[in-house]
Amino acid sequence: MTVGNHSIVTKFILAGLSEQPELQLPLFLLFLGIYLVTMVGNLGMIILIGLSSHLHTPMYYLLSSLSFIDFCQSTIIIPKMLVNFVAEKNIISYPECMIQLYFFIILAIAECYMLAAMAYDRYVAICRPLLYNMVMSYEVCVWLIVAVYIVSLVGATAHTVCMLRVFFCKANIIDHYFCDLFPLLRLSCSSTYINEIVLLCFSTFNILVPVLIILSSYSFIIHSILGIRSTKGRSKAFSTCSSHFLAVGLFFGSLAFMYLQPSSGNDLGQNKVSSVIYTIIVPMLNPLIYSLRNKDVKVALNKVLGSNFL
Repeated sequence: MTVGNHSIVTKFILAGLSEQPELQLPLFLLFLGIYLVTMVGNLGMIILIGLSSHLHTPMYYLLSSLSFIDFCQSTIIIPKMLVNFVAEKNIISYPECMIQLYFFIILAIAECYMLAAMAYDRYVAICRPLLYNMVMSYEVCVWLIVAVYIVSLVGATAHTVCMLRVFFCKANIIDHYFCDLFPLLRLSCSSTYINEIVLLCFSTFNILVPVLIILSSYSFIIHSILGIRSTKGRSKAFSTCSSHFLAVGLFFGSLAFMYLQPSSGNDLGQNKVSSVIYTIIVPMLNPLIYSLRNKDVKVALNKVLGSNFL
């Protein structure tokens, strides 16, 4: 089957992060280490929350769901990425590429809204503590998580369906380490106008809405913290908020840089750096930022391990 005088592409080659031979082994070891830390951190957090009855609260249910998202995000991207550093050609078939794209988008959108849900949970806990058990009941928490995945599925389906209508009949080398929207659109030999409109609209909505929820929540939280008379209490609260805000800023900043611009103005070299931040670095940092700094988690870990390491 042909389009014009060109054969339709049935497989792609992922170019990876770097083509310099001397960097392949160091990068392989670096990202393998990051992947192992990410797996241990996120999977460990899910198991710990499941085993510790006193962590069965809305805050930790949301945290467990975030860890699941980060675990899956790393798993669909990093193993295939590692192949780039040890194989001459990292080949991925067209169906595999579309499947990777679909699940990547689901998880990226889900992380946006899960971070927003966690910020809202903290707002209710700090600013409306007397209403917390009613506002953030188990049923509400479940529906929040379900809503996050429904929105994610809708967004991912829209992007993937639009990508399936695009013809690839030129080069088959994706200048990236996974199947992402912009690198794929650059290989198209058909019109991508609809794809770019859908991408800009959905990206704007799925980035700006969670950001507005997070900023509003933390604005009220900071206002409440300023009302704390104890200097030590304010310092401790600000320390926790700043850690959370750093993770949120890294994730949404890199995501916005990647997707809130037209593909014609996209620098793929810079986009690789942005992609590494939100697909690899943030999933590794989240368990540390949101969990291991938490006293409840440390107590639970001590009980599970039956030791006094922490």
